[in-house]
Amino acid sequence: MTIRLLYTIIVGFIINILITPMILPYLEFLKFGQFIRSDGPESHFKKEGTPTMGGIIFLTSLIITAVGYVVWDFEVLAVIMLALSFAGMGFVDDYIKVSKKRSLGLKAYQKLILQFLIAGIFAYFIGYYLGIGTEIIVPFMGGATINLGMLYIPFIVLTIVATVNSVNLTDGLDGLATSVTIPVLIFLGIMSLGMNISSLVFAFLGSLLGYLIFNSHPAKVFMGDLGSHAIGGFVVGVAIVLKMPLFILIFGIIYLMESLSVMLQVTSFKLRKKRIFKMSPIHHHFELLGWHETKVVWIFFVISIIATIVAFIAAM
Repeated sequence: MTIRLLYTIIVGFIINILITPMILPYLEFLKFGQFIRSDGPESHFKKEGTPTMGGIIFLTSLIITAVGYVVWDFEVLAVIMLALSFAGMGFVDDYIKVSKKRSLGLKAYQKLILQFLIAGIFAYFIGYYLGIGTEIIVPFMGGATINLGMLYIPFIVLTIVATVNSVNLTDGLDGLATSVTIPVLIFLGIMSLGMNISSLVFAFLGSLLGYLIFNSHPAKVFMGDLGSHAIGGFVVGVAIVLKMPLFILIFGIIYLMESLSVMLQVTSFKLRKKRIFKMSPIHHHFELLGWHETKVVWIFFVISIIATIVAFIAAM
């Protein structure tokens, strides 16, 4: 099993490296270039025009690898469909941005409606149709579970929407969302050993490792909302299948920090007309403090590694 999983990572990595040079020219030809928000850090303005929607690259790599190395079952299919559904929504958002040449795509309420719809369908399917049940594992309790009963579907829906949006906020620096997700996938892959979905997780890990070569600073391609929504959907989908949605608060600490920084910033400005951070999400705050974006990415990556170690301890 170990050798097969290693092959899965390697194959996902190689496929991504091979297909990226094939897909990038098409993204450039179609003029799928990134638009930078006007109120963002000045250092980001030079990134405008960099090919976006790069999420299609690692998703293609994932699917190709999964066809050859993953034993498909309904849990695997459910996670892939969740990731692809959110990727589809992200594609629409990205397409509006590039077609209208602006940094904003779908309106907030349109995103939320689509997100809650996708999350609701997945929660019902995974909780009742697959018979996984309504129990979830409680961290630091030796594997003990609690049964949410009727609260399961609302809880899962909110968890999915919150996670997807948090990952989307994390995708703001070259390689940031990709880097901090790699330790997360290692944790999920190890926790799912013995299940078919483990191969899927390691296939995605290999794909993201290959994608990071092109996405790290200076990025040759951005994943776009297509990619960040897909990553969020994949991570939260696997966590739910493993009955570990509460662990997202631990191994997803960077996602949580990014999301909380935005909420605190908005709340503070509305109530006090003062900002807590120089800019939110929080990675921009550190940039405006004078940190180079590679320094921010590396520190957040290390924090993500530490968080996953804590998550392993919490799962014992």
